[in-house]
Amino acid sequence: MSKVKEYLNETVTEMVHRVTWPTWKELQSNTIIVVIASVLIALSIFVMDYAFGINGDSAWNGVLGWIYKLRF
Repeated sequence: MSKVKEYLNETVTEMVHRVTWPTWKELQSNTIIVVIASVLIALSIFVMDYAFGINGDSAWNGVLGWIYKLRF
C-alpha cells in the first residue's frame, strides 16, 4: 500500500512541478489549427468519395462509373 501512495505522490509532483503546460493563448491557437486541418481532411475525403462515386448514389457513379459507361 505504501508503494501505491508513493506512486500517487510522485505522479502529482510531476504533473504539478515538472510538466510544462501550454498557455491559454497557445491552446486556443493549436485548437484552431486542429479544427481547420480536420475540416480540410473531411472535405478532401468528401470530394474523393463524390469523384469516384463511392457515395452510393445511383444517379452519379463517379469518374470510374462514367468511364465504365463509355465501354460498349
